[in-house]
Amino acid sequence: MPIAASFLPEFDHENAATRRLLERVPQAHLEWKPHAKSATLAWLAGHLAQVPTWLAAALDQDVFDVEPGGRPYVPPPLPTTTGEILARFDEHAAAGRAKLAAASDERMLGTWTMQKNGRTMFAMPRVAVVRSFILNHAIHHRGQLTVYLRLLDVPLPSLYGPTADEAMQVG
Repeated sequence: MPIAASFLPEFDHENAATRRLLERVPQAHLEWKPHAKSATLAWLAGHLAQVPTWLAAALDQDVFDVEPGGRPYVPPPLPTTTGEILARFDEHAAAGRAKLAAASDERMLGTWTMQKNGRTMFAMPRVAVVRSFILNHAIHHRGQLTVYLRLLDVPLPSLYGPTADEAMQVG
């Protein structure tokens, strides 16, 4: 089995869980944040919707510079509705899945480098980038989102098992 194909069941499972959580984002609270140092709900949900786009950067490029030539990173505009968050996520997850499904073993084992203004932040095989920088990164922020939603008293869907709000969904 090709390396990329071995990631697809996990990619699909994690993205289904992420989508179930994003569906719960209350549009009326997008500007809310749990602490002055925290990001807003709109930023966090929008960021989760963007993470699958990183597969194109990781699989199509050998080097990705977040501030090429010293130009600061310009994030995408914040979503203004839950529907927009879901539409972005659906589009990005489908495109990311297609990129991943098409990646050869040679590509997955090749080195990918992230830079900031020409300075290397890290370099690792793409297989590790997919696992740590993309999948684990999304899971980390999804965990943050569960805390945000809990603090807003939004019932949480099951992700890996039952929650206090609902029984585990099968299938």
